[in-house]
Amino acid sequence: MDIDELLQLERRGWDSLCSGTGGEFYGRIMTPTAVMVLANGMVLDREAVAASLDKAPPWREYSIEEPRLVELDERSAILVYTGAASREDGEFRALMSSVYTRTGDQWRLALYQQTPLPEAG
Repeated sequence: MDIDELLQLERRGWDSLCSGTGGEFYGRIMTPTAVMVLANGMVLDREAVAASLDKAPPWREYSIEEPRLVELDERSAILVYTGAASREDGEFRALMSSVYTRTGDQWRLALYQQTPLPEAG
């Protein structure tokens, strides 16, 4: 299993959030039963994610720092990293985990989870 392949997919997701196409991207890549557990305490299914991202302001920039791959088996893995992003309404920094599962020849997102980091003081 190659971390670069999943990092590329994760970056495509962030790129979609920057271009305003996140709803379409995540609506397509998430498994039918996937959820996102967000830093604000919300848990959203695929349809709710797509709908909320269609209305969200785009991110200006993002970074993926210290990525690690946790292999579960040959068809599933967790990409763990520190993510940071900024847009007009502020900045966001969190520990992020994306659980991917392989269906056929495509990786699909089964779970995404954010843990906010305390602001540097």
